[in-house]
Amino acid sequence: MTRASPIEPTSDEVAVAGRPNASFVPSRTKILVADDDRRNLLAVSEILDDPMLEVVLVESGEDALRQTLLADFALILLDVQMPRMDGYEAATLIRSRPRSSRVPILFLTAFNKDDAHVFQGYSAGAVDYVFKPIQPLILKSKVEIFVDLYRKTEEIKQKAAAEKELLLENLRVRGEKLEAERALRRRDEHQAAVLRGLPIALYTAVPGQFDRSLHFTSDNIERITGFSREAFSQPGLWQSRVNADDLQRVRSELNRASQTGSVTLEYRWRTADGVERHILDQVVLNRDATAEAPEIFGMWFDVTERKELELNVHHASKLEAVGRLTGGIAHDFNNMLSIVIGNLELVQRTLGDNPKAHRRLQSAIMGAQRCAELTSRLLAFSRRSPLQATELDLCVFMPELVKLLQRTLGERISVRLDMAEPLPPVRVDASQLEAALINLAVNARDAMPEGGELVLKVAVVNSGSGSPDDTADRIQITVSDTGTGMEPALLGRVFEPFFTTKEVGKGTGLGLSMVYGFAQQSGGEITIDSTLGQGTTIKLSLPVFTDEDSSTTATAEHDCTDRFSAAGKTILVVEDEADVRQVTTATLQSLGFHIREARSGDDALEMLEADPTATFLFTDVNMPGRVSGIDLGSIVRQRWPQIRVLLTSAYIGEDRDLDGFEILLKPFRASDLAAKLQKMFLTDEEPPGKS
Repeated sequence: MTRASPIEPTSDEVAVAGRPNASFVPSRTKILVADDDRRNLLAVSEILDDPMLEVVLVESGEDALRQTLLADFALILLDVQMPRMDGYEAATLIRSRPRSSRVPILFLTAFNKDDAHVFQGYSAGAVDYVFKPIQPLILKSKVEIFVDLYRKTEEIKQKAAAEKELLLENLRVRGEKLEAERALRRRDEHQAAVLRGLPIALYTAVPGQFDRSLHFTSDNIERITGFSREAFSQPGLWQSRVNADDLQRVRSELNRASQTGSVTLEYRWRTADGVERHILDQVVLNRDATAEAPEIFGMWFDVTERKELELNVHHASKLEAVGRLTGGIAHDFNNMLSIVIGNLELVQRTLGDNPKAHRRLQSAIMGAQRCAELTSRLLAFSRRSPLQATELDLCVFMPELVKLLQRTLGERISVRLDMAEPLPPVRVDASQLEAALINLAVNARDAMPEGGELVLKVAVVNSGSGSPDDTADRIQITVSDTGTGMEPALLGRVFEPFFTTKEVGKGTGLGLSMVYGFAQQSGGEITIDSTLGQGTTIKLSLPVFTDEDSSTTATAEHDCTDRFSAAGKTILVVEDEADVRQVTTATLQSLGFHIREARSGDDALEMLEADPTATFLFTDVNMPGRVSGIDLGSIVRQRWPQIRVLLTSAYIGEDRDLDGFEILLKPFRASDLAAKLQKMFLTDEEPPGKS
């Protein structure tokens, strides 16, 4: 990056009345750098040393947040790995604040170069990455781009402010006939030069006849609206293109201009190509006594991009709020469901021969499990939990899904399933697959307002990568509708977050992006094909459940049951919730285990140091105290390797590192717990090591 130099005045300087040849005077541009290593801060400051740059150095994410409240920055460089608050969290908080929400963020990192972490960085709000060790030329080049963009943006803002001042001054001096004519012509020349580069158009109108015609004085109006200046002289054109929901409010505010002398409006206006743009309209009433009649002067400013950015931030905030709320309640809610399901199963075992009571208890258990599934879906929607991929038989799953869709989509939509049997099982998160297909079906329904047919086709296809190792087949689920279809120009954007073709208020733009993310996380692919007026076809391919998968799951859990006995085996249960601990120990006792109990990781360590005789450690992940469940498992694996470790939790965040341990998510059935312990004991006589 070359040294920054002051912005030199140009021939297009705006001559503001009373201050001719006013130029734009830039100030030093501020850049914020956050890194907990002072050596890195020194290196960056040396690289970016420039008299026109002010580099602010901080050593933590918290200090970076404080600095964004005190000053405006052209660019923020954040180290990813910082104590207490890492770069991702700091970037998310910076993006959530109105003052700093649009400041570009570059991540500095010596690690996390894989796609998942890079994608996480971009999701947190980063615009680029700089990897350590920092290459001075690369850092300078990237910083120069954003500094130049910032300075040009500030220059445009100053030009817009100068143009507004010029416009108001022109309105005041318009009545100065012959003496002001030369100055007015000069101002008009400067005005035209500035306006050619801005989405601004000036016009005049007669009070009381605003609905009839507008006289635009700049050709920018055709670039903004698609209509020529002459077209606006036609009566009713402006009014006919104003959004119906905004028209009454706009009329009322225009009438107010006759009393206040000026008014600022914002409304939606449909352009010649049928697209609605957001228009900022500033209206001033000229009351010059020398004029024959009052006249309205106005300025149109296309602010569509600003409104879209505001809407995107609003949607992102809502998604974050859903995630925070769901993550906050998931732990307690699933713990309560564990108590309910565990006690119901214990009661069921004591009933004896009472079929009616058994049916009622089974119904209650299934209801509690559906509650757990709802929580899981909310967590997955807000990206707060990882996928739980298991073996899924589509020959059973798809007919049940079709029944659900037939009830959900209504009588006007015909749902048909075309499935070739037999099909190999797929490895996928069943609840998320169901949510993805329902999402696609609802989108198809919305594209068929007059009714139509929805076809779901399931078949085996080759993955088609063309590589020598391309031996595994995939299952392809095709969702086709007979709806309105989409234009080719829109197909490239349908998987973008927040992009939607639906009316405002009728779509978040998150549905297809979530389905796309689900396909990527599942190791699959998704494609879309659509023809305007004929319908849309979406193909979702998923990997089959391989023999390797089967050898580590189904065989161990189902075929080895008869070879496993809990007699003589001791299990240490570590759980801080008393009720959950009670029902867990009762369930394990019913399976034949000898039970030892601990309320925290610290208590468990004391017990093991006194007596390390145990076959299994079954511990909750999230517990009070210094030692979490994962920490406890790691210590046990190092000091007492003969003890097998099984984790459990009511809520695991998507970024939580389980350190290679097996986990059983709450709420769980007694059969799930028994199968997990069987798998751990029978598949390997030694405890599994860290993966």
